[in-house]
Amino acid sequence: MDTFLQPADPLGEALHFLRLEGAFYSRGEFAAPWSLDLPPLPGTLMFHVITSGSCTLAVPGAEPRRLRPGDLALVPHGQGHRLESQSDTPIVGLFDLPRVYLSDRYEILRIDGDGPATTLVCGVFRFNHPAGRHLMDLLPRTIVVDGASSLQREWLQSTLRLMAHEARTLLPGGETVVTRLADILVIQAIRSWLEQDPDARAGWLGAMRDPQIGRALNLIHREPERDWTVARLAHEVAMSRSSFSARFTELVGESPMRYVVRWRMNVALALLSDGTAALAEIAEKLGYRSEAAFSRAFKRTVGMAPGAARAAAATQLPA
Repeated sequence: MDTFLQPADPLGEALHFLRLEGAFYSRGEFAAPWSLDLPPLPGTLMFHVITSGSCTLAVPGAEPRRLRPGDLALVPHGQGHRLESQSDTPIVGLFDLPRVYLSDRYEILRIDGDGPATTLVCGVFRFNHPAGRHLMDLLPRTIVVDGASSLQREWLQSTLRLMAHEARTLLPGGETVVTRLADILVIQAIRSWLEQDPDARAGWLGAMRDPQIGRALNLIHREPERDWTVARLAHEVAMSRSSFSARFTELVGESPMRYVVRWRMNVALALLSDGTAALAEIAEKLGYRSEAAFSRAFKRTVGMAPGAARAAAATQLPA
């Protein structure tokens, strides 16, 4: 069998790029009654793991969900939301709570009350790779994995037990362990959504599932510097040029070459945001013969010069 017909896992490759960056964690120890307001943090994913007790997650535009021990909730778009023991409780802002800093990336938050206690581990992340960010953009407002579900119980409970232990004791290397476990939890939650939600079978996600178009997308993602043409991409996936172009456009929603250029600019934006690569180096990585050619393509696609995009990214980094 030819290599281009071998089974592939394009969505698996997209998940591979979900590497959490800029992670910050907190452990909450809240005694009822309490209501915590979390502000919007654009460009981030927030997650909450309930280790004991229960609370309600309220995200604007989504149905409130009661979370119980072992449940995992993702808020993928950095949207402001509330966690609360019960409704009609005075709301406290996240940054108004007293806290104990265990490190520059880990803290303990407490709310004292007379009622039942709830403990949870929360995290805030960014995704620097464009494939990870693109996948994040397609997720719903919330994803909740039911820890009591027979399909999820074994992997979720074992991972949560280890995370809760590390969060509670914070032994040497504990932050690293929590970060790696968070990677696993986020990917597993997204996989659960991909398997169960019909919306995960449309658009770009649906195209990634297609054996031939998904492979073409992977090739563009892996090697944006190649001198791609419609004919070359069609040859790589054993399709005629016309059939490939029509199917790609139908599934992805734009032509193959438009996608190639837009993907290169996504990669360029990630490199510019990192702040270390020179423009000439970025141009070479993306297959442009000169810095000037890259700058023209970038401005035409993004609407501003690369230098302006780098400056804008620097001013938008969160404290």
